[in-house]
Amino acid sequence: MRTLAGKLAGLVLTLVVGGLLGATLVRLAPGADVDEREQDARLSEASLAALRRENAAPDGVVSFYAGYLGRLIAGDFGKSRGTGQPVREILAERAPLTLRSAGFGYLLAWVGGLALALLLAGLRSSWLDVVGAGAAGLLLSLPAACIGFVALWTGIGLEWAVGAVLFPKIFLFSSALLGNLYGRPHVLQALAKGLSSARILVFHVLWPAVPELAALAGATTGLAFGAAIPLEVVCDSPGLGQLAWQAATARDLPVLVALTLLVTLVVKTSDILAELVRSGLRESRA
Repeated sequence: MRTLAGKLAGLVLTLVVGGLLGATLVRLAPGADVDEREQDARLSEASLAALRRENAAPDGVVSFYAGYLGRLIAGDFGKSRGTGQPVREILAERAPLTLRSAGFGYLLAWVGGLALALLLAGLRSSWLDVVGAGAAGLLLSLPAACIGFVALWTGIGLEWAVGAVLFPKIFLFSSALLGNLYGRPHVLQALAKGLSSARILVFHVLWPAVPELAALAGATTGLAFGAAIPLEVVCDSPGLGQLAWQAATARDLPVLVALTLLVTLVVKTSDILAELVRSGLRESRA
């Protein structure tokens, strides 16, 4: 319980500090007070002056963020500068698409990566290991933007692109972990005694690997969410990634800060859950 309380306190502190730093970077960036709507030639001088007063309302990062935290506690994320729509409504519209793409991509990567790692570990063929590692390394070297362009060109779903980004990481880690477990003396002895492959796989390989796989599952949860954002920009998918790009180009500070907090919350929560599962499994075996 004490460990959980400490992790939750760390999560809250990370959200506060992360949001403050994000607001600081955006607020101090060159042209932070410039609104793209000022480029509209149809606006009168009075309208331009009103826009400039609106953008210059927060005197600094501290005053802006103090007010933002107060509204955040009340469930108010502010309003978008570009559309005037409440940020909470924008996130509610965009988040389901990103969560679906990241979630399905996450499942595809885990099913494919772990299944292939189990297959190669069971076959124990050195040349197949080299081929698998080479293919995964090649895929790992491709930037997410390139994978996004391939997905856009071929017309496959965005979840497949997310899965392609995560697959090499999951496969390489799982393959190395399972290969190490298969090479342990007690596993080799079990094989020599003629124990069934299924029994060896479940009780001597997979079960000991669960804590490490749980940690990897937590890490790749944040990676899936992070991979979906640039891929949505490349594929022009109307999710949080596209929203982040539009907010960055429009200097929409309320939206950017809300997205920063959301990404931080997802990554930290997944890490905490994975660590709790890993600790619980280790304590149950002790």
